[in-house]
Amino acid sequence: MTDSRSNREIGKLAVWTVTSAKPGNGVELLRDGREDTYWQSDGSQPHLVNIQFQKKVRLQELAINLDYKLDESYTPNKISVRAGTSVHDLKEIRVVELNEPIGWVKVPLQPPYSSDNLKAYCMQLAILSNHQNGRDTHVRQIKVFGPRHDVLQPLGQEIGFTTVELSQFATIR
Repeated sequence: MTDSRSNREIGKLAVWTVTSAKPGNGVELLRDGREDTYWQSDGSQPHLVNIQFQKKVRLQELAINLDYKLDESYTPNKISVRAGTSVHDLKEIRVVELNEPIGWVKVPLQPPYSSDNLKAYCMQLAILSNHQNGRDTHVRQIKVFGPRHDVLQPLGQEIGFTTVELSQFATIR
């Protein structure tokens, strides 16, 4: 999905909420690690997934697992990714149109015309519309990636340790 040497999954650091959910298909299924389960919305669009961090984090990529073959009209076809300090000041980062997606869809979060990472306390995935004008939506999994922090970078070291045996010597206590 993504290069694990340069990125790390940071979704576990966040509190996840959704605007609505069918009983038995709640927000917890977005993070259960299984592709045979899904969150299902229950209400009018847009359907929102809010991802709130306790501190400002650097964000690189959002990965969403969808399956048009199984979910058909429940599959998102237009999404918006927004970020800010809270749900009250979100700014749109990306709008993505999807054409019958199957598997992981990656959405880069780097701001346009910038080499810096996006920094935010809060990120929101908004499902604006579904295939075949479907009302409710299915999302099977969501992962959020930030840059991997190299502990040697402040020391001016450019070579990182790649084995557990050597990485134990990467910091000074």
